[in-house]
Amino acid sequence: MRNVEPLEGKVRDKIREDLKVLQGETLRVKANKGRKIVVENEAILEETYPHVFVIKIAKKSSPPQRISYSYADIITKTVELSFPDSNEYLFPWLYES
Repeated sequence: MRNVEPLEGKVRDKIREDLKVLQGETLRVKANKGRKIVVENEAILEETYPHVFVIKIAKKSSPPQRISYSYADIITKTVELSFPDSNEYLFPWLYES
C-alpha cells in the first residue's frame, strides 16, 4: 500500500507558506459549491492557519463576509485563487498536466 500523506503534507505546507506572504492582498476566489454552482469574488486574504485560510469578501450591497477554506480545497481544485489584475493563477504548478 502506498503512503500518500508525506507528499500531500509537503504540497499543503508550500501552499500555506505562499499564502502567508500574501496576507492582506486582494485575490480573485473562484469556488465550486457543487451542483454546477460556481461563485467568483474578489476578497482579501485575512489569515492563514495550520489547516485553513480565511478570506474577507466586501461587497457594497452587504456587510463583509468571512469565509474559511482548507488547503485541501486548493489541492483538489474546488477553490482556485488568482490575481485580480492579471488573472494569473496563484499556484500554476498545481494546474500543470
